[in-house]
Amino acid sequence: MTVTSARGSKRPTIDDVAKAAGVSRGTVSRVLNGGHWVSPDALTAVELAIKKTGYRINPHARSLATSKANTVAFLLSETQERLFEDPNFSILMRGASEALGEHDVSLVLIMAGTKDEQRRARDFITAGHVDGVLLVSSHARGQSIVGEIHQSGIPMIACGIPLGFEGKIGYVAADDAAGAREMVAYLRGLGRTRIATITGPMDTSGGVGRLRGYREEMGPDFDEALTAPGDYSRESGRQAMQQLLVQAPGLDAVFAANDLMAAGALDVLHAAGRRVPEDVAVAGFDDSPVAASTDPGLTTMRQPFARISREMVRILLGVIRGEDPAAIILPTHLVERASTGGVTVSA
Repeated sequence: MTVTSARGSKRPTIDDVAKAAGVSRGTVSRVLNGGHWVSPDALTAVELAIKKTGYRINPHARSLATSKANTVAFLLSETQERLFEDPNFSILMRGASEALGEHDVSLVLIMAGTKDEQRRARDFITAGHVDGVLLVSSHARGQSIVGEIHQSGIPMIACGIPLGFEGKIGYVAADDAAGAREMVAYLRGLGRTRIATITGPMDTSGGVGRLRGYREEMGPDFDEALTAPGDYSRESGRQAMQQLLVQAPGLDAVFAANDLMAAGALDVLHAAGRRVPEDVAVAGFDDSPVAASTDPGLTTMRQPFARISREMVRILLGVIRGEDPAAIILPTHLVERASTGGVTVSA
């Protein structure tokens, strides 16, 4: 696991006010919540420190114990169709809900896949209806709403590296590039030499990172004819596989940037009479429920979704309490199934 700072332009915290005033953090908190049980001298010192540091008093910067909303938003910047097609979102949402439940905090799902949804989401979130935001499936095209929420001062933690906001917004992500490198090296170890890839969308950190890992491991063997774009949907996997069979008919392996696209690739290979894994080995990324339901079962890179969601919640609650955000990179794990037909690496 890799943990780094995600401070960016750091907003003054309660700790900064306490240091400037020469009082405890608890004293500052009591001042912010009405001034009960605070001496006149301490009250004056804290008020002066607030002005000196530029600390902004707003409900989003207070702890959950005194927040009026007691609710966190699960902001999904995808279409409703993708929500129901991709099981990863429900896994992350369930994990986040369970983790928040341990703190008696509710989770509300907010869709932001279209311009109108983004506008409504922005208005709802910045109106103070939630104490923080869990940003899931961030696309570069959604930078406007992310920027507006960030500028409003509402705590936000992303699932995956938030492109364009690295160093400003905390996040929890799988090590996409390392996972892709390991998968390609594994396929090479099985004797596969013409390894194609179906990329994820290039406006997401996962799409960028997994393609980078593929290219790095392929090295001088990298060939543009062995790449085709996808958008993480099963249908895009089908279309990309059809394209690859035309561009590189001699391919003997396919690494898709997620399991749904790998499942789409399997559909096309079966229809084309290509045997899996005898003729073409197929691998995905995620280890979602889809991977265990395909025929044959799908070799994939497992993302630790349960831990990702819990870490996102842990960091977000800390930021709501006034702590600095963090950036965490978690390792992936190769899971071998029948779609590659190699020596078992993991059950």
